[in-house]
Amino acid sequence: MNFHGKDIKIFTCNSNRSVAQQIAACLGIPVGKSEVTCFSDGEISVSLHESVRGSECFIVQSTCAPVNDNLMELLIMIDAMKRASAASITAVVPYLGYARQDRKAKARDPISAKLVADLITTAGADRVLTMDLHAAQIQGFFNIPVDHLVGAPILAGYFKKKIGENTEDYVVVSPDLGSVTRARNFATRLGCPIAIIDKRRQRANVSEVMNIIGEVKGKKVILVDDMIDTAGTLCNAAQAVVERGGATEVYAGATHAVLSGPAIERIKSSVIKEVILLDTISIPEDKRLDKFTILPVAPVFAEAIERIYEDKPVSSISF
Repeated sequence: MNFHGKDIKIFTCNSNRSVAQQIAACLGIPVGKSEVTCFSDGEISVSLHESVRGSECFIVQSTCAPVNDNLMELLIMIDAMKRASAASITAVVPYLGYARQDRKAKARDPISAKLVADLITTAGADRVLTMDLHAAQIQGFFNIPVDHLVGAPILAGYFKKKIGENTEDYVVVSPDLGSVTRARNFATRLGCPIAIIDKRRQRANVSEVMNIIGEVKGKKVILVDDMIDTAGTLCNAAQAVVERGGATEVYAGATHAVLSGPAIERIKSSVIKEVILLDTISIPEDKRLDKFTILPVAPVFAEAIERIYEDKPVSSISF
């Protein structure tokens, strides 16, 4: 692919090599030759084994666990490409870590999401391509262009096939008040009604379900969120819609499978019948449950990269 004199190259660090390989396959090009290793003291070493001079480079790296290592890998590779005279560098970050630290929740708190944005910009990135930021306003933390993709259409496409014409049997449920807009948009895509879980959070990663706003009795429920971290909110919501609301089945859909702490055990023992996830974060084999259905994001990112390369709008992507 070489439409305007500059070639396009896809590189990857270590966090999500499979997505990078799928993106490259969709574009019909090989993954760039590079190596990301560690010295004996833990310092990260990046080596580029091919020229990037004058090339439009895209680095695929989710800053998921181990968050700091993956973030440093991304920053160092950006710096390496900048010093190697790449024409432009786009950080393709399917999942952006630290995105939940986007405001001061109490006195003397840092705003770590802003710091991460500054680090990526200072390292030399010309653009960021990401998906489902925890808070959309994080785009404003960057002083470079940010193309923000959404995962809902991919999830909705899967559920449309499952639901078929039986939209009256399903209800889309927001697991908390913060996800109402996302759930409403998702319900509109499916043509289903919406309900909301009203909860009170006692402390970080611990939540208590209070009541259900909307009718879920005798319905099949689809819980929608941007990420599943410890799965406390999700599993509590699933239990509430069955025990208090009278739902018959519960499904869940989320973009980012963070799955930290007790998440796997909670999901395994929950009433949730199926969890549909996107592969913005690589899920190790030992964390994969029979309940999980994992959908690829590579086709969407590949189309976005092609549009960026051809100077076409990314907002008009239809999927």
